[in-house]
Amino acid sequence: MTAQAEQPIREPIEPSLRDAMLKSTPHLRAFAISLTNNVDRADDLVQETLMRAIANIAKFQPGTNMQAWLFTILRNLFHSEYRKRRREVEDADGKYAATLAVQPEQGAHLDFEDLQHALARLPADQREAVLLVGASGFSYEQAAEICGCAVGTIKSRVNRARNRLAELLHFEDVHEELGPDRMDLTSMQAVA
Repeated sequence: MTAQAEQPIREPIEPSLRDAMLKSTPHLRAFAISLTNNVDRADDLVQETLMRAIANIAKFQPGTNMQAWLFTILRNLFHSEYRKRRREVEDADGKYAATLAVQPEQGAHLDFEDLQHALARLPADQREAVLLVGASGFSYEQAAEICGCAVGTIKSRVNRARNRLAELLHFEDVHEELGPDRMDLTSMQAVA
């Protein structure tokens, strides 16, 4: 089989339709330029529009507006291309790709294990207090009620637990590392 036999046989386009398409081409090009702000992209868009129109000429209803039909095809192609390009980043020389970095996933897992081991080394009353206040989000008053002790006792236990955790995890500043916005507090929440 030859290459010609494999391609579908297309009926020639009716001369009046062909003439209407050719007559609309300058208007399509002007519209495409206004959409893309780039002459080369606009020419590609017009070419793709005409190719799709020819491939789907059987769907065109004679007696309707050929230019409106072509403009609709062009507009739909532009929006499809825009959605696709919006997710893409042009990086011909690779400079953008060179700046990308992904944090290794095992770091969070190892930090979590370290935290679990450090928590296990705390006295039970301190571990309970720091998990209630720091990880579960209870107020000092609520934690004191749960533990059946004074609020001052809970505050003291939480403070000693945070200091001991900072020591065991080799943190310089307890409040900086175990503050509410740090990853380690998030890990503590997972323990609870």
